[in-house]
Amino acid sequence: MAQRLELQSLLESILGSRNVYFQPPANVQMNYPAFVYSRDYAVSEFASNLPYRHTKRYAVTYIDQNPDSLVLDKIAALPMCVFTRHFKADNLNHDIYNIYF
Repeated sequence: MAQRLELQSLLESILGSRNVYFQPPANVQMNYPAFVYSRDYAVSEFASNLPYRHTKRYAVTYIDQNPDSLVLDKIAALPMCVFTRHFKADNLNHDIYNIYF
């Protein structure tokens, strides 16, 4: 859990606010711009049939009315971060990244 909290802190610092939500339930009222993220995959590496490295991947969605936000460049510059897709819903832009953290 400590690593996830480090990711939470990193996303808050990039955004400059506390509008960062981990797997929010449907009843949570979100404020925008915001990050929404969830664990989505993990990679294990093995040696002598034993796992020696396990890395979690998170799907991170940046949601904003501004399609050209500078936050997009900041998150894209993170190590092990890859942009996957963009879509617009409810007049908000959603940019989805995968990040191993």
